[in-house]
Amino acid sequence: MAESELQEGNYDNMVKIMEDLNRDLEQLLEEMENLTVQATWMAYEMVVIRTNPDLASSMRCLEDAFLSCKEEMEKK
Repeated sequence: MAESELQEGNYDNMVKIMEDLNRDLEQLLEEMENLTVQATWMAYEMVVIRTNPDLASSMRCLEDAFLSCKEEMEKK
């Protein structure tokens, strides 16, 4: 009887460990996706700026407008 309880405890512990690993893996994958998107946008912006330097000032204006809109939305 004690042996089956021990095996059941080990199984429950193993399930908990697997759930924790799965959750951690999902979090890491989400962080990697976010970093990949940021790196892609950075590379895109570098190409655009090098192609047409005048776009840099336009992009700064758009970014400022976006940040002010975002700030207003967070207030509400």
